Formats: sequence, structure tokens, C-alpha cells
Amino acid sequence: MSYPHKNFSAVPLATAALDAGRTPEREVLRAAVRELLTELARRVPGRSVEVRVPPYGAVQCMTGPRHTRGTPSNVVELDPTTWIMLATGRLEWSAAVEEGRIRVSGTRADLSAYLPIRTVTEEPST
Repeated sequence: MSYPHKNFSAVPLATAALDAGRTPEREVLRAAVRELLTELARRVPGRSVEVRVPPYGAVQCMTGPRHTRGTPSNVVELDPTTWIMLATGRLEWSAAVEEGRIRVSGTRADLSAYLPIRTVTEEPST
């Protein structure tokens, strides 16, 4: 299943599945992760921190020293479900870190000031 419509948002479908205790369909999960990563990069421009959500995507964000080669010094890595829950306000950053659901390295690798990106009832801003 693909989502060819530019104005389509996979986030409500993914959060509805998660809220019901189900794993979202793979295509929905991938689309929601990418949509929220893109929104993060748009709202918090820069190249100081790399946010990785394997296997679906990674973005660089936050102003500050940027890396150009090799492994960046500031990395946030998390699974797709945790990313969606954080980005939609269903999970607090501190709780996710405490539970070991986020792997962070570097002094700048804290996204708490930028989360949630949107609530499930919000549509992407234009």
C-alpha cells in the first residue's frame, strides 16, 4: 500500500493502531516515521544532531557544530514506535531515556525541547 496523496498523513493511522495496542502496518509505520522526521528537520533546522529511526529514516537537525564525515558526535537513535509516541506526545522524553528506549550520544542529543512535534489531531503545517 502506498500513499500517493501529498496531503495524506499516516500519523493518525499509526497512532490509532498504537493506541489500540496494535502494531501499525509496515507501510503506515514507515510513512508516519518519515513524516515526523521531516517535520522535525523542518522545525529544527541544522546539522548538529542526527536522529536515526532504523530502518525507516534519519535526519539532521539543530543548529550548532555540524559534522561532515563519519559518525556524528551527537546522535539520537530509537525504534519506530518510540519515535511516533514521542513525536505525538504519547511518551515523555525523560521516561523514554530512563526506560532505555532511546540511545543518545553527545552533549546536544536531547530533543525534549522540540517534542511533541504534533498531537494526533493536528495535521501537518504547510
